[in-house]
Amino acid sequence: MPAMGSRRTERHRCRECGAEYPKWAGQCSACRHWNTLEPATESDGTALRDTASGPVQLDDPRAAPAARPQPTSLDELDRVLDGGLVPGSVTLLGGAPGIGKSTLMLQLLAAWDGPTLYVAAEESAPQIRDRAQRLDIDRTSIWVHATTSLTSAIEAIEGRAAGRMTDRPSVVVVDSIQTVADPHIGGVAGGVTQVRACAQQLVDVAKASNVAIVLVGHVTKDGNLAGPNTLEHVVDTVLHFEGDHHHSLRQLRASKHRFGSTNELGVFEMTPRGLEPVADPSAVLLADRRHGIPGSVIVPTVEGRRAIVVEVQALTNPTPHGASARRSSQGLDGRRIAMVLAVLERRARVGLGDLDVYASAAGGLAITEPACDLGIAVAVASARLDAPVSSRVAVCGEVGLGGEIRQVGALERRIAEARRLECTRIIVPSTALGPGSGDDVVGVETIGQALAAAGVTDDVHALRAV
Repeated sequence: MPAMGSRRTERHRCRECGAEYPKWAGQCSACRHWNTLEPATESDGTALRDTASGPVQLDDPRAAPAARPQPTSLDELDRVLDGGLVPGSVTLLGGAPGIGKSTLMLQLLAAWDGPTLYVAAEESAPQIRDRAQRLDIDRTSIWVHATTSLTSAIEAIEGRAAGRMTDRPSVVVVDSIQTVADPHIGGVAGGVTQVRACAQQLVDVAKASNVAIVLVGHVTKDGNLAGPNTLEHVVDTVLHFEGDHHHSLRQLRASKHRFGSTNELGVFEMTPRGLEPVADPSAVLLADRRHGIPGSVIVPTVEGRRAIVVEVQALTNPTPHGASARRSSQGLDGRRIAMVLAVLERRARVGLGDLDVYASAAGGLAITEPACDLGIAVAVASARLDAPVSSRVAVCGEVGLGGEIRQVGALERRIAEARRLECTRIIVPSTALGPGSGDDVVGVETIGQALAAAGVTDDVHALRAV
C-alpha cells in the first residue's frame, strides 16, 4: 500500500471544449456536456511558437493587409469565401457523412490553378482515383498522400516527403482532421488532445509556408462539428456543408470567416458528375411547383446578398380520435411555426386545435429567417380553408404575437426577385412601403389583411364559422 501523501493527482480535460479539472467529474461545468472528461497528458504538443515582432501602428507597412483571396473557380464556393481561399489560411469544412464533402474538395483541387495535395486519412489512393474517374476529373493535376500520420502529412506539405512532387502545393486538403494523429503525442486519433494538437500544428505550417489548408471535419448527430470547441477557434474560416440526402440540393454556409462576411449562402446540386453550382436557386426550387393547390405560397427570402424565392407548403388533416394534434415541419423553424399557428388561431380565428398541421420548405432548402412567418401563416390558412393562392402572389413579413405584420430587411431585393419570377402581387408589411413601391406591391398591417390580400378569404371574421 502506498504511503499517505504519495497518491498522484491526475488532471482531466474535456474533449469537447478543452477545459481542465484536477479530478474527474460527470459533467463539464464549462460546456455542460456529460461524460466528456478524459485523463490529460502532460504535453499535448500545442505550444505556440513566438512569432511576435512587437507592437506596430496600423499605418505601418508591417501591418499590411492579408493576401488577396485566390478564386477556386467554383462560383458558389467563392461566393461564401468572399472571393476564394487566402494563402496561409486554414479552413474547416464540416458536414454529415455522405453529404458530399470529399467530392467538393476533390473538385476544388481539380479546378485550382496550381499544385495541389490531397492528404487522405480515411481512404486509399485507389479509392480517391476511382472517385475522380467517376466525376471525370483530371487526375494528373492532383497529388494524393494516403496517411494518418501528421508528421508524414507535414513533410509532404513542406516538400520534404519521399514522393515525386516537383513543386510545393499551394492548397492542401486534409480529409479528415479527426483521423490524423501525431505519433509523438499521447491519446487516440479524434480525441481532444490529438485534434487540438494536429490542428494547431497545421495552422503553424500554413502560416509559415503560405499555403491554404482545408481541414475536413465530421459532425455530431446534433449537426455540430465534432471535436473540441477550440478547433473552431484556431482556424480562420468555418464552413458548414448541409443538405437533405433525399434531395439533390446542397447548401454551403460560413459561421466564421476572418476575411469576409458570414452571411452568404452557396447552393450546389448533386449530379452524377459531382456537385454543380446553382446560379439560379429560385428557378430550381420552383421548377416542380403545381399551380392551384391549396396550402402553397412562394416567399422571397434573403441569404447575404442573394435573394431566393422558395415555396412554402402546408397541409392540415383531422387528428385521429383520442390523439394529440401533430405539428410537423421540414426545412422550417418548428418554434416559429408553433408561434404562427397560435397567432392564426387567436388573432385570425383560424381553428387548428383539432387538426394535424404539416409545413415544409419544398426542395430541401432550410429557411429559418422570420420573414418566412407570413408565408407559413398564408399557406396554413390556405390549406385549412381549401383556398388556393395564385401562383403570381408572393408574401413576406414577420408575424408578431399581436397579429401585426412587421418589417423585414432587404425588402427591395425580395421584391426584385419576386418580380423577376413574374409575380404580379407582392404582399409585404405596410410600414416598409416607400415612395415608388409599385402597383404590384400590397402593404398589410395585420395577419387578417394579409389573408384577404392573398385571396384566402374576403372576410377574415367569417373564419369563426369554419
